[in-house]
Amino acid sequence: MIVFDLRCQYGGHVFEAWFGSSADYESQKQRGLLSCPLCGDTAIDKAVMAPAVGAKGNQTRDPITPSDSPATAASINNAPATTVAAAVPHAHAPAPDPQAIKSMLNALAKAQAEALKSSTWVGTEFADTARAMHEGEIDQQPIHGQASLDETRSLIEEGIEIMPLPFPVRPPGMDN
Repeated sequence: MIVFDLRCQYGGHVFEAWFGSSADYESQKQRGLLSCPLCGDTAIDKAVMAPAVGAKGNQTRDPITPSDSPATAASINNAPATTVAAAVPHAHAPAPDPQAIKSMLNALAKAQAEALKSSTWVGTEFADTARAMHEGEIDQQPIHGQASLDETRSLIEEGIEIMPLPFPVRPPGMDN
């Protein structure tokens, strides 16, 4: 997995996203599958990220104290400060704990993996399969797959309940 900081063009929101590879990011961007979690903007680009530079072997960092600013806490935990700030919609709200965020993302990834165990991969036939189930042509069952932005909009306009998965999914047989 690779983590990128992304920025929407509309609101300038910076957020973190995980991808299987740089190619997965490019593919999802080209297919219009990326959107800002704060404003829904689909014009997304990579944001500038601070490199994770470790301390020299003979130096140590001071532990984080509650009085540390969010940017300091984020830097010490090798997380870009913009990621922490973007997660807080109001400047006066306390910054979330980076470890808590990691724990929540891990729990979300595990929940998605568990849900996908009982779901069938339908690939690029997702829109057609979802529509056929909605119209009663085939039995309803949990499915997951790929759909273009236009296909997704059509399904929603038709009242077909769908939702994006929080993390990218590799098609069966595509794992390294």
